[in-house]
Amino acid sequence: MAGNKEVTSAKAASAAAKVLSDPKSSPAAKSAAASALTQRPNRGK
Repeated sequence: MAGNKEVTSAKAASAAAKVLSDPKSSPAAKSAAASALTQRPNRGK
C-alpha cells in the first residue's frame, strides 16, 4: 500500500512551529499545526 505523499511546505511548517510555541494558541490551532508538521519529510542525518 502506498504511503501518504502529501508534504507541508517549509513556510507552512515554520508557521506551524510558531503556533506550537505560542502559549496563547488555542488547542485547535495547536492540533492543526501538529498535523501539518507530521507531514514534513524526514531530515537527513
